[in-house]
Amino acid sequence: MQLKFDFNNMMDGTLKEQGISEKELDAVKGIAKDAYAYFEKNRGTGWMGWSELPYNQAEIVGDIICTAAEVRANFKNFVVLGIGGSALGPMAVFNALCHLRYNELDPSKRGVRFYVEDNVDPERMYALLDVIDVKETMFNVITKSGATSETMSQYLIITDILKKKCGKDWAKHIIATTSESKGNLIKLAKKEGFKTYFIPDGVGGRFSELCPVGLLPAAVLGIDIVGLLRGAANMDKAANSSDIYKNAPLMAAALQYIAMEKKGKNISIMMPYADSLKLMADWYCQLWGESLGKAKDLDGNIAHKGQTPVKALGVTDQHSQVQLYTEGPYDKVITIIGVENFRKDMLIADGAEEFADVNFLCGHTMGELINTERRATEYALTRSGHMNRTIMLDSVNAESIGELLMFFMLETAYCGKMLNIDTFNQPGVEEGKNATYAMFDRKGYEAKKAELEAAPQKNERYII
Repeated sequence: MQLKFDFNNMMDGTLKEQGISEKELDAVKGIAKDAYAYFEKNRGTGWMGWSELPYNQAEIVGDIICTAAEVRANFKNFVVLGIGGSALGPMAVFNALCHLRYNELDPSKRGVRFYVEDNVDPERMYALLDVIDVKETMFNVITKSGATSETMSQYLIITDILKKKCGKDWAKHIIATTSESKGNLIKLAKKEGFKTYFIPDGVGGRFSELCPVGLLPAAVLGIDIVGLLRGAANMDKAANSSDIYKNAPLMAAALQYIAMEKKGKNISIMMPYADSLKLMADWYCQLWGESLGKAKDLDGNIAHKGQTPVKALGVTDQHSQVQLYTEGPYDKVITIIGVENFRKDMLIADGAEEFADVNFLCGHTMGELINTERRATEYALTRSGHMNRTIMLDSVNAESIGELLMFFMLETAYCGKMLNIDTFNQPGVEEGKNATYAMFDRKGYEAKKAELEAAPQKNERYII
């Protein structure tokens, strides 16, 4: 295991008034064990299909690796068309495991250039088309339903351009990642002859990074996807206990449950101290927010559960957000992610000998500086009585990222069950989708259109 979970700064031995006591932990051991038992009983079934992804994809992984090699040999660009979990996971793993200036490297030092189009801002699509030649580009369209408005609008725009510029070979520029048995995209894939990968039925978008949704883009970029899955399996196996002191994700879930339900901590800050992990915070925000933010519990009671996720970056946000975290309300849990050994380091050169407040840095490294600042932030947060916890990675590599992804997915699954909510649905997201369909006069949404038209009109007095 390359990941360690340190929760000292959530306990009352360190935090005194704001901390969690062992008595409080003992009080939730029962529901934590129930959550673990529920997960183990149902793993691989329903919407928990993601739990088996580290173990059941050998044949698919082999095919993906071969396809990725063909893409690198025949194309200069690889573009993901997708949104939500179809985009955030691939972006997070790309940012973690590829050069931080990857697309700007000389072509001899990288593979295909990589882009993820995860919005429908028209200026963004124009900007993409300004920097790529579609004739040299492979597009990976990712949508399980094939009805995701954002992704399918991108698909329609791109395929129209491909047909005009590539003629009869246009379909060779599309790889579809979708449902095997239902939806629009699988029908289009069969009709047009697209290379196709399948999203397992039991894998929702925010839990999909370890299936072809994330594995294909990673493999195209030369990332060790076998190592990524091995890391996830390592974390899953290490979590094979109902004892919170022997199962780090279960302990993490229990602590967050107490923080939310007993301590009023309704904000979860994710603050990695490494630029390579910056987008892991974005991926976490969807996973945590969309999974736990629910109006009703499993018994149908109005509950309004959840914890608002916020992304930050150390040390950048020491100069913006940390003032609030150290002196603001006691309504947050701050999760710090540290890296013990950076893949590259820079020596801080000698100079400025006449300035003692600068010269003390000389002879140290940037790795020392960022980790010292991380520890200083932990100290400042703890000294001011604000809950924080630290996840340490020995280094950033395919296995450690696999461990990190699985840690958060397990924590989320356990915590959702402890909160007695449906961790895997997203009715709030569907409401917005349905309203959009109605506004575009989509057939079947007439009642929603009438509901929208009957809604209170805006008061001009409140528009200045």
